[in-house]
Amino acid sequence: MKGTYVEMENNISGSKNSSSNLKSRKLLSKVFEGFFFLAIAFGILMLVLLLTNVLKAGLGWLSLDFITSLPSRFPKKAGIYSALIGSIWVMGLTFLFSFPLGVGTAIYLEEYSDKKKWFNKMLQINIANLAGVPSIVYGILGLAVFVRLLAFERSILSGALTLALLILPVIIVSSQEALKAVPNELRHGSYALGVSKWLTITGVVLPYAMPGILTGTILAMSRAMGEAAPLIIVGAAGYIAFLPKSIMDSFTVLPIQIFNWTSRPQDEFQNIAAAGIIVLIALLLTANATAIFLRNKYEK
Repeated sequence: MKGTYVEMENNISGSKNSSSNLKSRKLLSKVFEGFFFLAIAFGILMLVLLLTNVLKAGLGWLSLDFITSLPSRFPKKAGIYSALIGSIWVMGLTFLFSFPLGVGTAIYLEEYSDKKKWFNKMLQINIANLAGVPSIVYGILGLAVFVRLLAFERSILSGALTLALLILPVIIVSSQEALKAVPNELRHGSYALGVSKWLTITGVVLPYAMPGILTGTILAMSRAMGEAAPLIIVGAAGYIAFLPKSIMDSFTVLPIQIFNWTSRPQDEFQNIAAAGIIVLIALLLTANATAIFLRNKYEK
């Protein structure tokens, strides 16, 4: 009887401790939930304030003439047309260079390479590390290789290749993760039907992984669209009063044009810079919406 009584006391004590631990865990969960909510609320509040300030300063200067006019030293005549066309040139070429190369590299690393070999391990580590290298370093690399060594000069081609190098690690890593998420049963089922490895990759694996690949590419292209530092290093101009006609022409892009206007002492140029930011955001949202449409199409 005494042993039974002690056992009941232990059970009651354990139940009390368990209840106390459950309450403390719930309290801790509430504390962290509140902290994370405050963190995201603070970020959204700052974003809303920033956008409100930009829209308030720039909407009055945003017009069709502003979009279709070339830059000028007179604020009322200044436009953003050459920077807009330059951004479209650079981003289009950056996508053409980086997307097939990044996805191809990911396919090689995930589907063909022997992951136990030291070379492939080293390659994987370097790609992951390159994703964290500051963009200014890529600008110096682009200046040394594309501008001087390959003699592409300070052209659209040099800028696009530099940005392609910048976002390539992000596309490779995100594409690898998307390929890893494809169930092996799909591959094995395709092989069981006598389909070759290449046709299995192009007909089964890639369509399944494409939404994830496009999501990573959207993030990478969004980063490239807002970059100014590497393009300044490879020679993008702050003032271009003509439109580029080929990939070997001089160029400017929206972030550099906006930076140039913000450095001017006149107050009017600060408002024009805000209008330029609105155009940049609109271009970014349009590109992202197109990519999301394509991603959703592959998900069906």
